Amino acid sequence: MVGLSAVAGTVPACATAPRDTPDDSVVVADAGRAPDGAPLPTDGEVATPAVPLPPVPFHTSSRWILDEKNERFKLASVNWYGAESKDFVVAGLDRAPLASIAAQIRAGGFNSVRLPWSNELVETNPRVDPARLSRNPNLVGKNALDVFDAVIAALAHEGLVVVLDNHVSRADWCCTEKDGNGLWFTPEYPESKWLDDWRTMTKRYKGTPSVVGADLRNEVRAMPDGRAPAWGGSDAALDWRAAAKRAGDAILEENPKLLVFVQGLSYASDLTGAYTTPISFAVANRLVWSVHDYSFFHSGLTNFEQLKTDLGNKWGFLLVQDQPYTAPVWVSELGVAHQPAEVGGVWFQSIRRYLDEADIDWAYWAINGTQATGTTRSLGAEETYGVLDVTWSKPASAELSAALKGIAPIKQRP
Repeated sequence: MVGLSAVAGTVPACATAPRDTPDDSVVVADAGRAPDGAPLPTDGEVATPAVPLPPVPFHTSSRWILDEKNERFKLASVNWYGAESKDFVVAGLDRAPLASIAAQIRAGGFNSVRLPWSNELVETNPRVDPARLSRNPNLVGKNALDVFDAVIAALAHEGLVVVLDNHVSRADWCCTEKDGNGLWFTPEYPESKWLDDWRTMTKRYKGTPSVVGADLRNEVRAMPDGRAPAWGGSDAALDWRAAAKRAGDAILEENPKLLVFVQGLSYASDLTGAYTTPISFAVANRLVWSVHDYSFFHSGLTNFEQLKTDLGNKWGFLLVQDQPYTAPVWVSELGVAHQPAEVGGVWFQSIRRYLDEADIDWAYWAINGTQATGTTRSLGAEETYGVLDVTWSKPASAELSAALKGIAPIKQRP
């Protein structure tokens, strides 16, 4: 196993819910509310985008994500959570207009958004509580998936692409080893439903160019009863690699143009299994590795070299080009409390340097200025990891915003 000590800074350049429509796909117009707060377009209307989308769809080549013109597209993303929670809607729509939040994301230097969703949302598609939409009266009365559509449309209006993220089965806050959502299936939501729900979401957004990827499952981890997922192994029911293969192929059967993101084990921190047993899909050039990193993933971290060695051994080796396991790596969650001591702390300084030296794709957790409902979470309370403040109208920390903008530009190309 090679650490990213052999990589960072030296990477070679090249290296279902019922619906009224009879069709089984819903085309979501790539438009949102106008900057002046005008309502979202009605069915059949398409507003002129504020910012054009990048050349989509995307594909991969070696360790790079490339656009339709074979130019590198570096995911500089932010997570926007809430739809996976008990609220069934992204947080913040009770604080600011949807178009305004989308514009804030673009102004923050991000080019993409990771949108979590739950299987419960897809299968029940409940009507969203009007209180969660109080600053967006045009969305009041709509069901969860319709509001999800509107969010994607508003983001596309700002030129932002979206990666769909199956975060949990039962709607709730994630993640602990006691919440029951640690595997990609539960007694209420077996693997067959997980696969069906992915097919539903894939078909729903097949006609939506801004939806470019599918993050198969969030933070696969051990369960309270001792069951633990494995990368292979003798227990087929707990083989995450095989399950990811089934899900990826199912998604690509519905839409072969999507990127498919496969997370590691142990809260998405560990992809060592891919070193000897990588994964491939029926459609080539669609795999992206997805990993997470937070300060609490590292015990006794005191300097950059420690982090570099640790991450290099767990997943950084995947960036070494021309290997059977080589594919782009997306750090789809990293985050820190936006207080100055944390922003200036050892871990955040080190992970930013690590991402910057190897020019790795990333997604910050989270844009949220306030929390969503869920275990250990308080609806409307300040999100201390948030890029935006509690009004959802301005950055919570100028230092954090500047730090993230600093790792957004492309520094290496194929």
